[in-house]
Amino acid sequence: MGRRNQTETDGEHAARHLLHGPRLPSAVVAFNDQSAIGVLTALTRAGVTVPGQVSVVGYDDDTLSRLSCFNLTTVSQSAQEQARHAVTAAVERLDQDRTEPREVVLTPHLVLRGTTAEPG
Repeated sequence: MGRRNQTETDGEHAARHLLHGPRLPSAVVAFNDQSAIGVLTALTRAGVTVPGQVSVVGYDDDTLSRLSCFNLTTVSQSAQEQARHAVTAAVERLDQDRTEPREVVLTPHLVLRGTTAEPG
């Protein structure tokens, strides 16, 4: 499976497409933080203020999103909690011979940072 539309370059390409459209959207929600950073880069190079003219949101709460140069609003998937559940499941399989599948659903949450604003 390819990684199309998941990188900074893909985000930049998508933002350039938006820049050539008839009107900029008020917000962009990207596939992940990497592509959101690409969107930020292209918009900033074009003189578009974020979040003044366009809000940008990523998904992952990647380490890069926390850097002050990006300060990206993002959706956290609770990576530490995912890891804790994965380890618990592995231990149950190894130590307790659990064979039946188990589903764990974690609720993602919005991490507000500097790339979003109220609609104008």
